Amino acid sequence: MSDIVKEFNDYRAKMNDKILADKNKIVKRIFNLDTNAFQEGALDKKTKELLGLVASTVLRCDDCVKYHLEASYNEGISKAEISEALGIATLVGGTIVIPHLRRAHEYWDAIEQHHADTEV
Repeated sequence: MSDIVKEFNDYRAKMNDKILADKNKIVKRIFNLDTNAFQEGALDKKTKELLGLVASTVLRCDDCVKYHLEASYNEGISKAEISEALGIATLVGGTIVIPHLRRAHEYWDAIEQHHADTEV
């Protein structure tokens, strides 16, 4: 069975390396802003990841949703918290985000399975 979490992370890392190798100053600065925006500050990382997840869902960016789901998992965010945040995203985004909501729930389950498999 394929590990969609590993496949996504491997592809993302490979392509980010390729993109950053171009040494485009604008792209590098955007990547840096993104990294720094999610650091601990007045808001903790957990809150920032949930905000990122909601925004990504409303904007219908499946790759972004996947990224923020895994970052949320790594911050110790529970499935109940994810579900509540995705409920807010669906309320704000409307029914057009329901397909992304489905994929988000599917990916969260894959993250849990991936981590269960790698902890053994």
